[in-house]
Amino acid sequence: MAIQTFKATAHLQDGVQVKTKSRNFELTIDEPKSLGGTDTGMNPVEALLASLGACQSIVARVYAQKFDVKLDDFSVDVEGDIDLDGFFDKSDVRPGYSDIRYTFRITTDSPKEKVEKFVRFLESKCPVGDSIANPVNLTLNSIIIEN
Repeated sequence: MAIQTFKATAHLQDGVQVKTKSRNFELTIDEPKSLGGTDTGMNPVEALLASLGACQSIVARVYAQKFDVKLDDFSVDVEGDIDLDGFFDKSDVRPGYSDIRYTFRITTDSPKEKVEKFVRFLESKCPVGDSIANPVNLTLNSIIIEN
């Protein structure tokens, strides 16, 4: 079994702006002004959609040659629906996405049948898509209170 642990930290700044770090990289997460932020970065649920599209794109690049699919260009459009009443505790609906939809835009001269087989495979190998579509053991590890 080849288990690898990935890590990230999120540090709350002023307002709802958050500086996130993983390895040597930083990403600013914020909310749009309409949701109380300063609009200095994607919000967390937009970052989730972007992560899904990025993951699918990476899997496409890694496996295209195995399926003999030439990728002249590949992009993913991702959108999702959230009932904000769940987040704002206005009703008893879940606070997360109820639906996520994506469209692959593929520029290739490979036959349609090959591309469709390739797409089915890449959907099955995307770690982010799998993490969204299937239950994950999400556990609070500890609470550290500092003075």
